[in-house]
Amino acid sequence: MAAAVKRAVTWGLEHRPWKPLRVIGIDEVSRSKGQRYLTLVYDLERNRLVWIGENRDAQMMQSFFRWLGPRRGRLILIVCCDMWAVYVAAMREKLPRAFLVFDRFHVVQHLNRAVDEVRRQCWRRLTGEAKRAFKKTRWLWLKNPWNLKDEEKRRLSALCRTNQPIVRAYYLKEAFQRFWDYKSPGWSARYLKQWLWWASHSRLDPFRRFARLVREHLDGILRWTELRVANGALEGMNNKVKVVSHRAYGFRKVDTYVTAIWHGCGGLPLP
Repeated sequence: MAAAVKRAVTWGLEHRPWKPLRVIGIDEVSRSKGQRYLTLVYDLERNRLVWIGENRDAQMMQSFFRWLGPRRGRLILIVCCDMWAVYVAAMREKLPRAFLVFDRFHVVQHLNRAVDEVRRQCWRRLTGEAKRAFKKTRWLWLKNPWNLKDEEKRRLSALCRTNQPIVRAYYLKEAFQRFWDYKSPGWSARYLKQWLWWASHSRLDPFRRFARLVREHLDGILRWTELRVANGALEGMNNKVKVVSHRAYGFRKVDTYVTAIWHGCGGLPLP
């Protein structure tokens, strides 16, 4: 990477305008194969990247809070992140007065994994014509109904008339998605707890595991109804970060990759 780019990024980080952080989002992006990550911290009020850390472990979170400092930390009101235990533990310890909201995107990601696991189990049990009819149906079960084409709707309708566990999984998935539309905390809590009972008695092990995950993080999921905070902007930033990586065919050095992210996605002032 050109030295001029590194100098521009260093200058931009030193001179970027600073405003108090009140609502932040935390997420990770894979930087190479082998479970190697960068953690991104985003100002969700201003759609701005504010910090990048190597890895996603407790040591990395300590580095973030050293950078943040206690004075700026006291101003943070809401933290939106996934259910990664390291993030959750660090936020509850360092920002005990902030509301922790679990990101809708990541909750639905876990839900879709449960659906897909049931689909794979069904696929392994089917034979003959039933198996041929079931072929290439993954996205039929995972797509939102309003995104299905007419032919896909007809095929899904035919599949739903069969007595397969995947049909129960699909209806459970769609029932869970109604939770996001509730605006009353009381009604949303009642509905989610009812759904958890359905999932726990569904005789579908992937949904029982998902129900346990939701129960363990219930407060942070229920806060969606009141706060309506999600990491959608951060997911967009992650896509830009991946474009930066692909454009350079991968960076061997972490600091070079981080510099490229700041240069392409940081919105830094120029010298």
